[in-house]
Amino acid sequence: MAKIIKRIAGERIRERLFKGKVIVLYGARQVGKTTLSKKILEEFGDKGRYLNCELLSVQNGLAEMEAEKLKSYLGNYKIVVLDEAQNIPDIGKKLKIMVDTYPDIQIIATSSSSFDLAGKISEPLTGRIFTIILYPFSAQEIVDSSDRFSFDAKLERLLRFGSYPEVFSLPDKGAEERLNEIASDYLYKDILKFEGVRKSNAIKDLLQLLALQISGEVSYQELGQALGVNRLTVQKYITILEQSFVIFQLRALSRNKRKEISKNVKIYFTDVGIRNSLIQNYNPLNIRDDVGQLWENFCIAERIKANNNNGRSVNSYFWRSYEKKEVDYIEESGGKIQGYELKWNITKTGRESLVKDFTDIYHSNVRMITKKNIEDFLL
Repeated sequence: MAKIIKRIAGERIRERLFKGKVIVLYGARQVGKTTLSKKILEEFGDKGRYLNCELLSVQNGLAEMEAEKLKSYLGNYKIVVLDEAQNIPDIGKKLKIMVDTYPDIQIIATSSSSFDLAGKISEPLTGRIFTIILYPFSAQEIVDSSDRFSFDAKLERLLRFGSYPEVFSLPDKGAEERLNEIASDYLYKDILKFEGVRKSNAIKDLLQLLALQISGEVSYQELGQALGVNRLTVQKYITILEQSFVIFQLRALSRNKRKEISKNVKIYFTDVGIRNSLIQNYNPLNIRDDVGQLWENFCIAERIKANNNNGRSVNSYFWRSYEKKEVDYIEESGGKIQGYELKWNITKTGRESLVKDFTDIYHSNVRMITKKNIEDFLL
């Protein structure tokens, strides 16, 4: 039996229970939102209820905009999970009614799309929600379930297959098959619901282009030309993909516009296994020509998970000058800026001179993160 990996988000949810607010759990499909929610419900025995909001019967049961009827359907439970809550019409107003009328009932609402649910609840539930994001397994969660040595042993496999819960413990062939299923069947399920997103092929073609460009700056105009759509359509697709937790963007840090690029973006994947599925490359690292880019994506995605799990609020960037000097990843927090170079293999390339402009402008050193000290960056 595979060892159970304890989710940090679970502890964050437990700390916020019964505070008179709705707990909203976001995360991509298949990252374990339903499993985590049901695990928490189990702790309350027959006082907890799970409702799958993708079912028509649940949507009909929550159709009325009236407190007593909503309460009658939810029942006399202490805690209720509304899974994929964005499927309930007027969900924001209905949750507000429940919170205001029955504050002792704890509602956990999950969604695989902040683009969809956030727009429906942000105004009605202002000041009445706790928001938590669940990602695929993080380095911290993996280490906590075993030890650092086990994490080191798993590192190459994480770069090939990522850390989706259903993929993590599978043998290589099974991991490939499950990743391909997730990338084909689940990745686009919510995205295709949005107005103007009609064809899964367009989204998949865009994702494949982005998968080939990780660690490089992207041009919406060039992506649009390759896809046969305009720049604004590309921007809309990317926004939806980002708010469905498939990808994320880094913008350029720029405080000296005469020397630094300021408008460019880089796009990475929340899970590198999904990225590898899109380009159908699960090869061992020693025969790949994209290890540097893959490592950069992995490190930044894992750092974002670590910041999220530990409640650290930071602004994240990359940096590049017009002379093509660059720093892979930058964090700004508490008025301080820290740069990071992310290298799978260290080579003598004169990196000190390449980042000198950055250190001169921002009075910050640049740390080198490799496979030898990655734990210090992620734990």
